Amino acid sequence: MTNSTVVAWIRLGGYYDVGHLKALYVLIVLLLYVLIFCSNVLLISVVVLHRSLHEPMYAFLCVLFLNELYGSTCVVAFVLVQILSRDHVVSVPLCSLQVFQIYSYVSVEFTNLAVISYDRYVAICFPLQYHARMSLNKVRFLVVLIWLPPLLAVGITTLLTASLTLCGDVIDKGFCDNYSIIKLSCFDTTVNNWYELVAASVTVLVPLSVIFFTYFQILRVCFGCKETRQKAMSTCMPHLCSLINFSFCISFEVIQTRFDTSALPRMLIEVRPFYVLIILTVQPLFNPLMYGLNLSKIRNMCKSLILRPNNKVLTQ
Repeated sequence: MTNSTVVAWIRLGGYYDVGHLKALYVLIVLLLYVLIFCSNVLLISVVVLHRSLHEPMYAFLCVLFLNELYGSTCVVAFVLVQILSRDHVVSVPLCSLQVFQIYSYVSVEFTNLAVISYDRYVAICFPLQYHARMSLNKVRFLVVLIWLPPLLAVGITTLLTASLTLCGDVIDKGFCDNYSIIKLSCFDTTVNNWYELVAASVTVLVPLSVIFFTYFQILRVCFGCKETRQKAMSTCMPHLCSLINFSFCISFEVIQTRFDTSALPRMLIEVRPFYVLIILTVQPLFNPLMYGLNLSKIRNMCKSLILRPNNKVLTQ
């Protein structure tokens, strides 16, 4: 393909013909999405409907569950289209849109986890001052902080990449990502590479630094008080598990994107088209499970919300 050719479509080389298994794959993907949708919507409903959960921590959890719905919906819709497609191609604008969706989901997730860790830090290290420090205005500011900087950073990244002139039209993956599109460019991409590095530092490293700092402070306080240690374990464990799970998934994706994966076991190579689906469905399924089971308030409210109709029937 010459430099003068305008690339309008990008072929996703990571897909292969699944033949008669296509219906099974579609069914599995739809089932995953139904589980994600129902579990996250259930927890959002529980928090919204019960006034006792109208606290900063649960507000931030609502934002977390909303982000899970956003990320999983975008990816599931795309994967379903590609499974049902014969050509496995995507237009360049739609490819850029997917980059924005995936990167914004990841960035918002890290920022959200950082805000939740800060909330736990204030609650455990300054229990008597918690409501004063986490005022309504501050909660609103933190919710805006969760969304606005990541969306702006990712938006600029997407615009810079969308302005590139492409010479290639094949991405050897099952989805569009910024690094793969940049490699298709005909011209110098130094600005794109540097900005992506800065944006990644702001949207990932800064939140991780906040999380490490807050957990260091929490651990320091916990060593001096058994009661505080028990409280920290009950409220911080779901958050810590969520962070580890998400970081592992993202690290795995970065490694397989940036490095040669030909030496991977055959089974991993065959599921490469579904890496992004696996990554962006594990976390949305994992979070409701962790928070729903480990936080007693949410667990009890879920039981009351689910069993309430049955109780009404029994009393009639």
